[in-house]
Amino acid sequence: MIFVLLSLYINAQEQTQDALFIKNIYNQVLTEAACYDWLTDLSTDIGGRLAGSEGADAAVLFTKSIMDTLGLDKVSLQECTVPHWERGAAEMVSATLQNGSSKSLNATALGNSPGGKAKAEIVEVFTLEEVEKLGRRGIEGKIVFFNRPMDPTQIRTFNAYGGAVDQRGRGPAMASRFGAVGTVVRSMTTKTDNVPHTGVTIFGEDPPTPAVAVSTMDADWLSAELKKGKVEISIETHCQTLPDKMSHNVIGEIVGSTYPEKIILVGGHLDSWDIGGGAHDDGSGCVHAMQVLHTLKALNYEPRHTIRCVLFMNEENGLGGATAYAEASNKKGEFHMAALESDAGGFTPRGFSVDGDNSIFAEKFKAMTDWLPLLEPFGLSLSKGGGGADINPLKSQKGVLIGFRPDSQRYFDFHHTADDTIEAVNQRELEMGAAAITSLIYLIDTHGL
Repeated sequence: MIFVLLSLYINAQEQTQDALFIKNIYNQVLTEAACYDWLTDLSTDIGGRLAGSEGADAAVLFTKSIMDTLGLDKVSLQECTVPHWERGAAEMVSATLQNGSSKSLNATALGNSPGGKAKAEIVEVFTLEEVEKLGRRGIEGKIVFFNRPMDPTQIRTFNAYGGAVDQRGRGPAMASRFGAVGTVVRSMTTKTDNVPHTGVTIFGEDPPTPAVAVSTMDADWLSAELKKGKVEISIETHCQTLPDKMSHNVIGEIVGSTYPEKIILVGGHLDSWDIGGGAHDDGSGCVHAMQVLHTLKALNYEPRHTIRCVLFMNEENGLGGATAYAEASNKKGEFHMAALESDAGGFTPRGFSVDGDNSIFAEKFKAMTDWLPLLEPFGLSLSKGGGGADINPLKSQKGVLIGFRPDSQRYFDFHHTADDTIEAVNQRELEMGAAAITSLIYLIDTHGL
């Protein structure tokens, strides 16, 4: 009985200490954070940072220079090989109706698509399976128009994105396989507007043909006009794929005082698409990660485990940085007890999703749920779900993988667009996210898993 009472007393004391420290984290971040200023420089002064570009190189140097000022134990660059695709001159896309009238469309070339011209009648489809059913007889010599909207009934918009993005990622290759001369894809957003969304497409062994995304308003207009009669589309793009380049992940760490060999990673991806500033995707994640280390240093916190910030290169177009990092880590025999990625924007934090190897996941997730009384006062929850594209290659190390989950309703208004600028980011929301992530990192470091 005495042992039980003593355990309860110790647990209560620990929770009180944790609550006070987490409150100090929020106080520090909400009054002294630098993350919004860093994001302004990253997304405005540097802007688009597609892997292989001068902007990506500038982002590497900029973020390393920031980490060099934080008093970390180690800051380094890690080489990785990345593809080098360039958009070239502005795309020109137009539609011609049966009566001879024409209209320019708001469009943007998809990443990895080639430069070229295509002019042909369009055929509207909503699934990849429809292309297969139409076959060469229904597709050859035409431009395929993929027009499946993101499902507006999905409360979490990332689920809606996952249910629609196959037509952008694999649709152009499938259309080309059956003889299409080009592809038009509806932009990946729930919003109805005239802003086109770019993103990666993969041709693989299929012959590359011009592929563009059109705004949702133009997609709706095309669909309506097709019900009246034939529509012809003209596409002209100036893209090119150049030889692969050497780039870098940016890494900074505070070495653990007790368990230096056990790593807690926090990160985001440094690259972004070229047409905007990459403020939400994923400049926010990068400055979140740097702010974690900045805050812990400001609070004179000495971590028990090594806390490592990793800014990955090339998430958008091939995961070159994530692959290089995981391969090097495995070769060195490292153990990431936890890895957290912020890659869902700088919006109001709602919580975290947690994933891991099936053999150990249930036990570790249960341990984390014991922290909910400390997280819930700040509007944070824990749920089972994916961690992040850049940290998924670490799953074999059998630590936990964690995804930061802010409110998702507006994310795809900006995702992969020219509108993804600092003006789209609310400073307080960004800082609240940084404080939330720092709090969870603190709990993992203090209590282990």
